[in-house]
Amino acid sequence: MAEQGNFRFLHTMLRVADLDRSVAFYTGHLGMKLFRRSENETGRYTLAFLGYGDEASHTAIELTYNWGHDEPYEKGAAFGHLAVGVPDLYGLCGTLEKDGVRIPRPPGPVKGGTTLIAFIEDPDGYKIELIERA
Repeated sequence: MAEQGNFRFLHTMLRVADLDRSVAFYTGHLGMKLFRRSENETGRYTLAFLGYGDEASHTAIELTYNWGHDEPYEKGAAFGHLAVGVPDLYGLCGTLEKDGVRIPRPPGPVKGGTTLIAFIEDPDGYKIELIERA
């Protein structure tokens, strides 16, 4: 068995159709910071890593743009969503709605519980659960 104390979740990768649009969404609407961006000419892709804290100690999102692939990706039935903790769910959702962000599940308590959640979609249709955290 592996020594779990040496493991750390580094990032989740999402393929996107328009990297600049997706970076603008995550930085502008969700307050993430762009850590780094790199191009791989041999592999014909560009990567952007974003998140909330230093990559040395926090998990990031890796957005991948495969050059020349501008069609939407199929999400498949296995992928669910990303989750982000936010301090003011109703306030944020009001701002996101005014900005034209799609909110398929408006803010409110989780079914059968008291935790406040909402679901939004990024420009590629990936679902993001917003969970109110005080």
